[in-house]
Amino acid sequence: MISSKKAENVRSVIRYLQKFKNALVVIYLDDKTIESPLFSSHIRDIAFLHQAGLKVVIIPGARSRIDEVLRTNNIIWTYHENIRIASAQAMPLIKMAAFDVSNTIMTSLAANSITAVIGNWVRARSKGIIDGFDYGTAGEIDRLDSESLQTVLDDGFIPIFPCIGWNTVGHPYNISSTCLAQQVAIALKADKLFYVMENGGLNAKDFDLTGDDDIDGTFLFDGGITISENGKIAALDLNQADNFIKQKKNLDMLELAVNACRQGVTRVHFVDGNLDGVLLTEIFSDFGSGTMIYTNNYGKIRPMVQTDIPSVLAVMRPFIQSGKLLPRTQAELTTALADFIVYELDGGVHACAALHLYDDGQAEIAAVAVDEAYNHMGIGPKMIETLIDRAKSANAKSIFIMTTQAIDWFEKLGFTEDKIESLPEERRAKWSPDRNSKVYRLN
Repeated sequence: MISSKKAENVRSVIRYLQKFKNALVVIYLDDKTIESPLFSSHIRDIAFLHQAGLKVVIIPGARSRIDEVLRTNNIIWTYHENIRIASAQAMPLIKMAAFDVSNTIMTSLAANSITAVIGNWVRARSKGIIDGFDYGTAGEIDRLDSESLQTVLDDGFIPIFPCIGWNTVGHPYNISSTCLAQQVAIALKADKLFYVMENGGLNAKDFDLTGDDDIDGTFLFDGGITISENGKIAALDLNQADNFIKQKKNLDMLELAVNACRQGVTRVHFVDGNLDGVLLTEIFSDFGSGTMIYTNNYGKIRPMVQTDIPSVLAVMRPFIQSGKLLPRTQAELTTALADFIVYELDGGVHACAALHLYDDGQAEIAAVAVDEAYNHMGIGPKMIETLIDRAKSANAKSIFIMTTQAIDWFEKLGFTEDKIESLPEERRAKWSPDRNSKVYRLN
């Protein structure tokens, strides 16, 4: 028999397949990922994405391969502000190495029955001399041939971009792969831009994040920033990302992501190339293992609607089985529809709670349930806060809850124990000594 959890995971995958069918995804693979033992696994997953109906563009990083080729040929180069500075004689070797890496990607995709095309869709210009410093063979993106690129995508191929651009007279320049990925995503109005990098994602420990432990034992920081189980900052909206950039210098990649989102890319993901299946889990599940920068409402609390009821019952089920919640039927939820709120993430419902108002002016927060897999996101306190605001708007004179196993949880949120006799008459009549629920009231 298939467990409810497995069934819900399958539903989640199907929901995302529907959501991202025909979506356009730009994927940057850094050189460490390309050289890693997991490279073939990542390529297989990219093939799965393509076969699932997503349009994919790949930009490979080639720094290590270029370094190797130049070193073998005794060509000297340096870096200035993370940009390769090399002589004109190095350019043919740089171009060869860049295309060599792209060919590695294309060959690996072919082994997975996917046809890819390496193209020269990038018009570039010399970076030139800035503040007296000559950048030599380094170039900047002038424009992209988006029309030709779109034709390639429509024909069912995966375009691969080497980190080379050409000017109007055919002179090649070495350009930044990370910037190229951003510009391609912007030009194509990509739904997602992935930076698959060694140890990709923002580590919470690298930033000054202030806040208290939430009731689930993880952390919910000011501004709603949540930390994933592997210590990564899970998601940031543009305002939050701006604050991170102000706090710490040398966040060039984060700035690239923010600028991409502001120019039309829906979401940018930084994921760790050392993790198997990271692309699939990031796309086909509600939260992955890296850091996401987003423009739209990633997760939101909203009123429950009739079509949410099956999902809400599924969220409640383990809490009912453990005795933490009273059983509820679909008919009961339909009757109390206006009392309920849910937490929706990418179209899936993963938490619920209700506010019941009584004639004597008291308000009860009830049916609080959060999918265990989402505890680390601090959803529970957000739901309670929303219902407290709703009760205050309704001029409730007092707010209480009934609980058997979440006493510590509610105490941390400011509730203290009260007497059963304090309940509204209607609610007191439903109290059972067999269940022996305790009353906790908000101070």
